[in-house]
Amino acid sequence: MTTVFLTGSSDPTVVASCDSDEVLFMEFSSKDIRGLKLCAICELHKIATSRNFSLCIAHRFKPIYIALIGTRLPVIGVHHAFSDYQRCSRKLLAWIFRKRLSLLGVSNAVRDDMRRSLPALPAVRIQTLYNRIDIEAMQALQVSAHEARDVLGLSLDEWVIGNVGRLHPDKDQATLLKGFALALPHLPARSRLAILGTGYLEQDLKSLACKLGIAERVLFFGYVPDARRYFHAFDTFVLSSNNEPFGMVLLEAMVAGVPLLATSCGGSREVVDGVGTLFPLGDAEHLGNGLLHLAAMNRQEHKQYSDMILKSLRQRFSDQVARDTFWQLPHVTELITRV
Repeated sequence: MTTVFLTGSSDPTVVASCDSDEVLFMEFSSKDIRGLKLCAICELHKIATSRNFSLCIAHRFKPIYIALIGTRLPVIGVHHAFSDYQRCSRKLLAWIFRKRLSLLGVSNAVRDDMRRSLPALPAVRIQTLYNRIDIEAMQALQVSAHEARDVLGLSLDEWVIGNVGRLHPDKDQATLLKGFALALPHLPARSRLAILGTGYLEQDLKSLACKLGIAERVLFFGYVPDARRYFHAFDTFVLSSNNEPFGMVLLEAMVAGVPLLATSCGGSREVVDGVGTLFPLGDAEHLGNGLLHLAAMNRQEHKQYSDMILKSLRQRFSDQVARDTFWQLPHVTELITRV
């Protein structure tokens, strides 16, 4: 297997994480892969013709486009976002290359979005392959609750709600702040809301926290390098996103055994349903009630919860499940055999 990166410089750490026989870096800039992307197409064509490949898996639209134009290989395109095929030009590309193009969404929500945008492409050629996580590797990476709180400057006797993500309208931390404010009088003493991430809404969110009278209970940490290491610092994790294709942070929180509260929409609903608590989109009152429900969890219930979510991770989002699911997809073998 050969892994090709269109952008970014050669990095031994990235190479080690790929688990590939060969890792190539084209080192194009973002500017280089705008427009027709002719240089990238030519480079990929050289790579494809110099090796005996059977299949190309391309993540996101630009690599899919480059792979379809630059090679004659069957291409499986993996999509991680909504609305990738709203443009007419992209619909046309999918139709032109329909005989050797197959698509995967990282959630049923993404899959269904593509099916609506591409009705001419058979539904069987647009399937779901969930994001996966190396559970043991993530467990080894995540530090203990004591160390995580020490790094973040949190006390061990605080009840901490965590949120990790960009400070952007899509992440809807405004609803999180409002829900926290509603629940705070009934939450454990010294409850805190810890928000890790940066974005242009930072000052607006800080102003909202002041307006709600909770500024002293909300910590804005800004950018925290490799934040996934510190999920044991949280007593519960909230994802308030209103446009979440999947929610990889949910899997990282699940590895740490942290109780989950998430918006009942998009891909996050598929991850959390059955192992966590869901609340309606933008509904601060239900979010606050969810916090109260999770705060009432005792130590035994927490242990049972941790065991349950680890079981769910292994059954639905592990590396082995992803491999098995991929080769069982009805269109994969057919696509390779046809071309």
